[in-house]
Amino acid sequence: MQQLTQKLGSGNMLIQDIPFPQVGKGMVIVKNHYSIISVGTEGSTVKAARKNLIAKAKERPQQVKQVLDTLKKQGPMQTYRAVIKKLDAYSPLGYSSAGEVIEVGEGVTEFKVGDKVACAGAGYANHAEVVTIPINLCVKLESTTNLKHAAYNTLGAISMQAVRCADMRLGETCVVIGLGLLGQLAALILKASGVKVIGVDISEASVKQAIENAVVDLGLARNTLGIEEQILNATSGYGADAVIIAAATSSLDPINFSGAIARKRGKVVILGDVPTGFSRNPFWYRKELELRMACSYGPGRYDLNYEEKGIDYPVAYVRWTEKRNMEAFQSLIANHRINIEYLTTHEFEFENAKAAFDLVVSKTEPFTGIALKYNTKKVQSKTKITTSKFKAEGKVNISFIGAGSYAQGNLLPNIPESSDIGRVGVLTNTGTTSKRVAEKFKFKFCTAQESDVLDDKTNTVFVATRHDSHGNYVLKSLNANKNVFVEKPLCLLESELDAIVKAQAKSKKMVMVGFNRRFSPLTRKLIKVLGNNNPMTMLYRINAGAVPVDNWIQDSEIGGGRILGEVCHFIDYLTFINGSVPVKVTAETLPDANKLNDTVNILIQFENGSMGVVAYYANGSKSMTKEYIEVFSGGTSVTLNDFKALKIYGKGKPKKFKLFNQNKGQKKMLTEFFNSLIGHNSRPPIPFNDIVAVTKASFRVLESIKQGGKQVEV
Repeated sequence: MQQLTQKLGSGNMLIQDIPFPQVGKGMVIVKNHYSIISVGTEGSTVKAARKNLIAKAKERPQQVKQVLDTLKKQGPMQTYRAVIKKLDAYSPLGYSSAGEVIEVGEGVTEFKVGDKVACAGAGYANHAEVVTIPINLCVKLESTTNLKHAAYNTLGAISMQAVRCADMRLGETCVVIGLGLLGQLAALILKASGVKVIGVDISEASVKQAIENAVVDLGLARNTLGIEEQILNATSGYGADAVIIAAATSSLDPINFSGAIARKRGKVVILGDVPTGFSRNPFWYRKELELRMACSYGPGRYDLNYEEKGIDYPVAYVRWTEKRNMEAFQSLIANHRINIEYLTTHEFEFENAKAAFDLVVSKTEPFTGIALKYNTKKVQSKTKITTSKFKAEGKVNISFIGAGSYAQGNLLPNIPESSDIGRVGVLTNTGTTSKRVAEKFKFKFCTAQESDVLDDKTNTVFVATRHDSHGNYVLKSLNANKNVFVEKPLCLLESELDAIVKAQAKSKKMVMVGFNRRFSPLTRKLIKVLGNNNPMTMLYRINAGAVPVDNWIQDSEIGGGRILGEVCHFIDYLTFINGSVPVKVTAETLPDANKLNDTVNILIQFENGSMGVVAYYANGSKSMTKEYIEVFSGGTSVTLNDFKALKIYGKGKPKKFKLFNQNKGQKKMLTEFFNSLIGHNSRPPIPFNDIVAVTKASFRVLESIKQGGKQVEV
């Protein structure tokens, strides 16, 4: 299948072949008939991508700050990799489309193959021949629906949400500032609701279009003399009951103009991208105006449970969700309550999408809505896509399942260049990522089918997906007789761990978890100094920082929470340092309003008598170093600060070792992993028993927390 993509770094835009999308649980695969270009949002994205790096940096000060923070903490190499990954990635465009369902995922009951549907969502309803859509971002249409009109789905829902925020009543007056695509859609919805609409725009052409198509009752150019008086006269001297700002500008004029034309105690709704630093006097304060923000498509937007898991809000408590807004918009179209035919001023075949975006950027002729039309008779194939002519076979032939930010920054660049290592296939959740990773790191192909990366050409699988799928992919790989490298955690369920232990015993294949801190050069120096002849006392303090409650990591089903998802790293580290496995754990958390359990003290007792404390804190300052370790054994004490500075206290003056850049051992870890597979080392880099014990200990930490800090045996 083909998809339109753009590189943020170069601005290069192209339609390219990418793997057919996977249909996940609660999702449907849709063959697009039409998609709509959002000339505002997408136009800004495309313009920014075509600028030079300095101009990009000026437009994104927050991202520049993040880059500088990464440089300070992780050094130039990791920073360079992170920036290049972002600039060089294939970024999909589009978020509003319509087509027909060609495949349904597990648990989907409201859609069937052949249904006409309208789709929404950045990263989902892309400009592509085929897209995969969660059920709450997809609405079923009548069989007679005009799919070009239905493709305005996302834009209509966004405008609908702004109208709902305005909370208008029959016979009231609303001023819409900005008569672009969103502004005209909002005006159409308002008029269909019995609201008097006054439209204002800096463009006389946009005002003229709105008047000619009966979108507004009164249309005025912003520079019209006496515009405030005209609006006052049109509202019987009251002023507007509500103002919807659908403009996109850095100017304060829209927000201050809204204050001037709104009635006392009126409402101002922000639909577009405008600053809100209004002048308090003479209008906003004296009129007691109310400012409201319209959040995208409506309730459910940015909620992982709603958008990804398909968990709906009860209609009795949330009448209008983003999906119900879409349904209401489609109903207006289907019942001819609004006519949006005039909005599509240009239509391009999908193959000419670049020309459509050139028009958006150059503005060589006036436009409002731009539709992309797809060849629906084209047969779509799920075959893998060849990306490299390099020989893919060696002693160790690897394929990747999942290849997100961490894999691209820390795993893939550190795979040794060796004729013994063949690079076979890449499978990720999105075809654009699969294609980019396969090309950049010289894999033979990219694909959307598990069978392609689990066939006989691959003998070692890397799993770098979200945490909830780790256990499943490890099991599938072992059952297919493959060695496995999986990013932490090994799995999220004890039942999965039991199955993995059995599968590994049967296959005798290597299972490696990405516990990279074991392989840090300063860790190895620490081990050499201390040995493991004496029981140790150990402290590992992690200034982890807060992660928002709605982040996928915090979701118990997807990310497993921070204990299973990250604390396992530190339990493993203490296991390695003292040379024996955990046997008992005790854990207590700091009270937290969100019950996240991410500020926790964990006491671990080990088989050889050693004791360790993992102090994992999410309530500290970012300016403090993230990781600090102290180890005491046989009259020697050691401190390790952020894997950059090691200090050894024994007889005489302390010995100091310092690295220029932080080194958490990723490169050494992969080198040892491949050496074991090739046959240079007889033992696995991490004993499988250690991996199992650390995973069990992580589960027991949660159990101890649930039991109020009671000691639990591993």
